[in-house]
Amino acid sequence: MLECVVNISEGRDRAVLERLSLSAGISLRDRHSDVFHNRSVFTLINTAAELLRDVRNLINVAVGVLDLEHHEGVHPRLGVVDVVPFVALWPDLPAAAIQLRDLTAEWIATTHEVPVFLYGPLPAGDRTLPYVRANAFKSLHPDFGPPRPDPRLGAVVVGARDVLIAWNLWLKDVSLERAKLLAQLVRRPGVRALGLQVGDEVQVSCNLFDTSVATPSQVYDLVASHVTEGVIDHAELVGLIPRSVLDAEDPTRWAQLGLSEDATIESRLVTD
Repeated sequence: MLECVVNISEGRDRAVLERLSLSAGISLRDRHSDVFHNRSVFTLINTAAELLRDVRNLINVAVGVLDLEHHEGVHPRLGVVDVVPFVALWPDLPAAAIQLRDLTAEWIATTHEVPVFLYGPLPAGDRTLPYVRANAFKSLHPDFGPPRPDPRLGAVVVGARDVLIAWNLWLKDVSLERAKLLAQLVRRPGVRALGLQVGDEVQVSCNLFDTSVATPSQVYDLVASHVTEGVIDHAELVGLIPRSVLDAEDPTRWAQLGLSEDATIESRLVTD
């Protein structure tokens, strides 16, 4: 099985979101939408051929109905179809994830005539998503497609990566400056974090790449120990997690950490 976690710059229009969800077909296992980020994360899981078909259908609908020129949201983005990472869920499939990345990147550039950047393993070495965001159209040229962003569609970043946990801590009565400091405290190899203003509240938004370095409970406790004013209001999982990550946490803390059995990859693959 392979996973594709498509990040699309739309999180508010329910009719559009339903249309996007339907286009993802049987591969769609989860959708997380946020009105403040104005962004949705579509988690698709399937065999390679079926996954590729449903990812393409989702992208086709997104580029047909969305417009970056009228987009507003907290989350940084390069395009309406912003990030398309492929993930090998079985240990013998990383080469397949890279192959799907490259096929999808070339297809997007050819079919929709937008610039496409790659991240993950490349002949010259690994390239990260933050590196692409920081250098796109500056020192870094697109790997496929036109040299400049499309006015309506922007650009797309297509990757191959390991499983990660996208997980947010919402803070109450904490300043944005303090949230940014907390994010710096959390940040380390294997953990990315940003302090963001989200509506009237602030958030420490985390990507956990290596749970041997930091688990959700460890990050939660670290932030809690440094919140001298205000409190952690709640934790929020974006997308799905492997069952092994859930099992590594104390079940009595699952609710506090925003985790549940239903949010595991394995639970969404069960068929009647």
